[in-house]
Amino acid sequence: MSGHSKWSSIKHKKGAADAKRGKLFSKLTRAIIVAAREGGGDPSANLALQNAIEKARSYSMPKDNIDRAIAKGSGADSDTTTFETIVYEGYGPSGVAVIVEALTDNRNRTASEVRHTFSKNDGNLGGSGAVAWLFERQGVVIVPAEGVDEDELTLAAAEGGADDVALDGTTYTVSCDATNLSAVREAIEAAGFAVDSAELTMVAKTTVEVADEHEAKKILRLIDQLEDNDDVQDVYANFDIPERVLEAVAG
Repeated sequence: MSGHSKWSSIKHKKGAADAKRGKLFSKLTRAIIVAAREGGGDPSANLALQNAIEKARSYSMPKDNIDRAIAKGSGADSDTTTFETIVYEGYGPSGVAVIVEALTDNRNRTASEVRHTFSKNDGNLGGSGAVAWLFERQGVVIVPAEGVDEDELTLAAAEGGADDVALDGTTYTVSCDATNLSAVREAIEAAGFAVDSAELTMVAKTTVEVADEHEAKKILRLIDQLEDNDDVQDVYANFDIPERVLEAVAG
């Protein structure tokens, strides 16, 4: 797994998501509304909605909030604001490839803000297809490693349809086909394992190793500022930063 996955896990554990809970819940709600509007309110027949719900659950979004978002997106009285999905691709410090997924009601505003964020953080925005080939979409479930028997976790994950289980520092990363994400999470939880997060993500095929703490800080500053944008839903990058450096930066 790329260092970005490790960074996401560290932020999750340290409660950084909780500090931005209001903004985070707004983004999760928007994703559910758009998915329900475009594909209907039945998660079993709408993979995008199913994945949006899984991500919301990972961040402890209350079930009532999720249900209201589904109703708002699929109901006849849903608001008329039209959001479109836009994907931006570019490079950050140290040549790290970055993909930014946004849901916006004003593509000119979002494009300008994303481009500015890249520029002020020693990065540059590229054209469509610039770095997408370096990633593949997968479902990823993160399980805390403490007290976990790897063979038992692997068996449970396989029963849900997982492709791989790998120890990544203090967590296990369970990867699967995007269509199996919900089933894999349910199988892991049914076997008694805790789940830190479960979401659809872009996994890097190749990574850029960044061991220098100064460079790591620059990269993570870019990622954090992109994620702080109200229109940005997800940011993916192919950096591989040693966990000791990530922990130092997170601290």
